[in-house]
Amino acid sequence: MIYLKLIWSYLKIGLFGFGGGYAMLALIEREIVGPGWITEQMFTDIVAISQMTPGPIGINSATYIGYVAPGASDAAFSSPIFGILGSILCTLVVVVPSFCLVLMAGHLIRKHKDSATVKGIFAGLRPVIVGLIASAALLLMNGANFGTETTEVTKSVIICVAAFCLVFFSKVHPILVIIMSGIAGWIIF
Repeated sequence: MIYLKLIWSYLKIGLFGFGGGYAMLALIEREIVGPGWITEQMFTDIVAISQMTPGPIGINSATYIGYVAPGASDAAFSSPIFGILGSILCTLVVVVPSFCLVLMAGHLIRKHKDSATVKGIFAGLRPVIVGLIASAALLLMNGANFGTETTEVTKSVIICVAAFCLVFFSKVHPILVIIMSGIAGWIIF
């Protein structure tokens, strides 16, 4: 049944999704796009929409995917009731394991914060999380985001580099850069 598969997928995401939303993206993509519950284009759209709505990307995407996956897997589950049930299940399953882990880890870390073992664990996790975030950036550099023709890719890369430079070097507010990038994309494409 689709709900058991969703629970299993989001249980893995909730337990092993360290480093926040972007670090989870590769795992979410593998668990959700791989079985065919959504397309790569839909996944890219979910990432964009999850960034524009309040809340963490992992929870927002779980809610949306839980809503669409039952109908995508079987037409008999296309009723909104099945989607709402899927949304509630996926959201709870991705949140509860993380909540429990943070609760337990927080207690242990406070108790042993000066321990060399705890310091070593965090020193080892930092590069892993940076790698996971870099993996998410590479995952999002696909035809759905940058186009498939050489001119589309070139224009997309120019907008991306310009946005990065504006935020990083010129210290322009990110919201203004997002608006300017959207306008540039609308004009160019």
